[in-house]
Amino acid sequence: MKLHLHAVLAVLIAALSFGVYHYHDAYSETSSTLKLANATISDMQTRQRDVAALDAKYTKELADAKKIISDLHRDVAAGRKRLLISATCSNNPTTPGVANAGTARITPYAERDYFRLRAGIETITKQLTGLQQYVREQCLK
Repeated sequence: MKLHLHAVLAVLIAALSFGVYHYHDAYSETSSTLKLANATISDMQTRQRDVAALDAKYTKELADAKKIISDLHRDVAAGRKRLLISATCSNNPTTPGVANAGTARITPYAERDYFRLRAGIETITKQLTGLQQYVREQCLK
């Protein structure tokens, strides 16, 4: 009976040892996977903050540029500022001068188009600059 008790006890100890090693390995694997997941989440959160800061920066720069263009447009419309345009009259190249010639001005349509194009250029420039910085900081890491 005593011999059987020792054999049963040895088998029980062996089974428990096997169980401990088995669960220890599973725990180690789960632990390393969890550490990797936490590192990935931390990296994603950092990137999201960086992208949000980048977006805020260029959104503010674009809003500032649009405000400057809008202020200029209002000043031109009110007569406080003028658009200077390099122009040449070429109706009759042999005439040295024109009587009653006034100041050369652009049409209201051309003026509107000028401001619309200028705003479009600012928008595209800010968007492209922001996209280039995003690619450099986020995609090429």
